[in-house]
Amino acid sequence: METPEHILKQYWGYNQFRPPQKDIVNNVLSGKDTIALLPTGGGKSICFQIPALMAEGVCLVITPLIALMEDQVGQLKKRGIAAIAIHSGMSRSEIDVALDNCSYGKIKFLYLSPERIQTEMFQARIQKIQVNLIAIDEAHCISQWGYDFRPSYLLISDLREMKPEVPVIALTATATKKVREDIVEKLGLKEPGIFTKSFARENLSFVVRQTENKEKLLLQVIQKVNGSAIVYVRSRRATEKLSAWLIKSGISATFYHAGLTYQQRNEHQKRWIEGDARVVVATNAFGMGIDKANVRTVIHMDLPETLEAYYQEAGRAGRDGNKSYAVVIYHPIDVMSLREKVEQSQPEVAVLKKTYQAFSNYLQLAEGSAMGESFDFDLTTFSDRYELKPITTYAALKKLEEQGLIQLSESFYRPSKVHFLVEKKKLYEFQVSNDHFDQLIKGLLRLSGGELFSTYVNISESQLSRAVGWNIPETKIGLDQLHKMQLLDYEPASEMPQITFLTPRQDAERLQLDVVRLNERRDLALTKMETMIEYVEQTHRCRTQFIQSYFDEETFNTCGVCDICLVKKKKENQTEIKDYHDQILLLLKQKPMTSEELEKAVNPSDQELLVEVIREMLDANEINYDEFWVLRVT
Repeated sequence: METPEHILKQYWGYNQFRPPQKDIVNNVLSGKDTIALLPTGGGKSICFQIPALMAEGVCLVITPLIALMEDQVGQLKKRGIAAIAIHSGMSRSEIDVALDNCSYGKIKFLYLSPERIQTEMFQARIQKIQVNLIAIDEAHCISQWGYDFRPSYLLISDLREMKPEVPVIALTATATKKVREDIVEKLGLKEPGIFTKSFARENLSFVVRQTENKEKLLLQVIQKVNGSAIVYVRSRRATEKLSAWLIKSGISATFYHAGLTYQQRNEHQKRWIEGDARVVVATNAFGMGIDKANVRTVIHMDLPETLEAYYQEAGRAGRDGNKSYAVVIYHPIDVMSLREKVEQSQPEVAVLKKTYQAFSNYLQLAEGSAMGESFDFDLTTFSDRYELKPITTYAALKKLEEQGLIQLSESFYRPSKVHFLVEKKKLYEFQVSNDHFDQLIKGLLRLSGGELFSTYVNISESQLSRAVGWNIPETKIGLDQLHKMQLLDYEPASEMPQITFLTPRQDAERLQLDVVRLNERRDLALTKMETMIEYVEQTHRCRTQFIQSYFDEETFNTCGVCDICLVKKKKENQTEIKDYHDQILLLLKQKPMTSEELEKAVNPSDQELLVEVIREMLDANEINYDEFWVLRVT
């Protein structure tokens, strides 16, 4: 009989679990409900994927982001595990085939957004699907006290009624005690095993630097900390501008934001992952699903709106367990900018009604129509047509989503897909009598095989064109003609953001808005923002301890490695600091060394204090790094 360790080794190549993964897996395997609270990079997915692979049937995975859903499905398929996703970016026919394959095929993981649970098609089919586990990712979304509340998550409890015997595992990286209590209550969990990992990251040094010249300090941080880095900024324009400035300053860099095409995003991401670009400057659209363990530095050049968002993004540094840094660089004016931004993100009821009416007019929708329908959406075009500010419009759409009226899917790439609608015999008869299409059909079958008859298959028109000797426009026309003749279903690629109506289109003046909840969410957003500001402005409390306290993990321990702890250490250890300083100068005068060689030669009793001394000597220009990251006396 296969053990969890066998599965872990077979599919992931790891020899052992990380704490507390094994305990979580065992709890799920015993058929009990589970809450797994693991920080970013803590290996949450394995906690439900391994038990699901050990049982007959399909694991339902509820997750809110289409891009993350598609990424996880892609990762599973690369490991030879059958997985599929259904979401608002798919046609009714495509969803129909996907659910059929879950009922009768060998699918092990079905990823879906919470909105799908309420559709007639899903509710009719779920009874035919043998479900072995229900996994709720980003479970904090179920709580209105969470930073990313989504009312659609409240519908997940319906799955309990449909599959009362199936265990549930709820997973999240960021949840306060109040949010955890909400998860148990709203999901109807039965005496769940609750597993948490400390929010303290021993290898991660949290640093906050206030400065008049943010770019200059950014360059200094990147020059002093060797290795890969992520720099987070708020706007798309800033990613491009700052990336260009870093390149001009001699740092290999690239940029990433949701406004790039799928191909551009892939190229930029690949350059950074493979090390061709040392730094990626990105908006918060970047990072989810990125499996890069050796990120040494995550730097925020703009203040995040919540401590949850900050901790999640900062946690992308040092997943390999080696020394890493999470740095906030800010100017006092950034605090004022953050307050303005959060205020703008909480529009009045009148703005919500106006935006809803304009959007309904934009799509030419009659009252009572469009429930469950998805529409491509370009924010800039829409805002220009109705003379609305894009920032205000986006905030209004997010609030309408929070109210459960619409679902806004950020830009994600949906590749072209093909599925044969006829049996092999009928297709062959068509080929015999239609020479022109025979070559195209043979090309499809050569590239994708019999799978085309049972499911939708991703295709590349350029690859297909090369296979049949046609140009790309001819291939697209040919596929479109076969689609019109109902021999196959052809869905061309798209990477537009989409809006899905979750309720029938309403009269904007009588729009069903929960004003009490709007006010509560506004107060919560302002409170969370002030906590973030307190985190960067306070200079007396250990940064890690501050974060732990926020997530209700009370401790008297300090990390000893954040900027505040190091300042205290320096005051208490002046003799030791002078000793390290003199040793460093003496050793480097004898021969240049890397920081690792220097650390080994000094053999400090306090490694962090030595690193801080090296940093101060670099600041004072007593020593410097050469182009090969070797330290020399200046």
